[in-house]
Amino acid sequence: MMWFIQPEKNYVPEMPWERAAESEVMSWQIRVRDYNTLVANIAFLIIMLFSGSVWFFSAYSFLGKDEYMPTVCVAMFFLMTPVFMGMTHQTSIIVYRLTDNGYEKISWKPQIDSVKPVMKWTAIVSGIAVLVATFFNPYFILGAVGPAGFGLIALAMGNSGGYQKMARDEEYASYSWDEVEEVVFWDKRRLIGLRMSYENDEGESYSIYHKIYCKKGEVKRCLEFVRKKASSVNYVERKLNVYGSFAT
Repeated sequence: MMWFIQPEKNYVPEMPWERAAESEVMSWQIRVRDYNTLVANIAFLIIMLFSGSVWFFSAYSFLGKDEYMPTVCVAMFFLMTPVFMGMTHQTSIIVYRLTDNGYEKISWKPQIDSVKPVMKWTAIVSGIAVLVATFFNPYFILGAVGPAGFGLIALAMGNSGGYQKMARDEEYASYSWDEVEEVVFWDKRRLIGLRMSYENDEGESYSIYHKIYCKKGEVKRCLEFVRKKASSVNYVERKLNVYGSFAT
């Protein structure tokens, strides 16, 4: 999530492509939720229900039936919703470049770049709101713990290069068309799956599907090109189970 405060940018020309010497057939970038969205949606609802219950009972314990109690609960709910969505509804930016010999993709999660300022300003705004509220009811000072915590977390995120790299989840991959053993297309998510096989450390073989998300309006063109380059393998249309870096 948090995509709404990120400027649009064309990343294709500045990517460090390893196949740059090969003539480009097509390239594009796309922003997707590159994981099982149903599980993420359920997790978001559980977190919000749990947090909402905690806020309500905490506010009731400190404020009782104070007239400001509903306002505090609603304000905290709306302040925290973007943060929780940043945890469960993260998107990835994926940039693809296809050639006659194969394709490359570079992906990363840009949320870390937007979560930091969101948490910073959430801490500042909510902190000011708590201080103002204490003039009406001294118990509101207990609410300053939340804003202070956000401020410390934002500071830690801003100064930790290792955390930022981990959170961005940067990934580069390059594959040749002759590695493809099957082509699967899932129309609902405009997703092409390319099955490839590997061996693990024990010498046992396994297969996974590498993912190509098609851009809206370019699905037919992309699918036709992929099927042409992998014309000797089976083609199937079905749902794919999407995971972090592969599908099944």
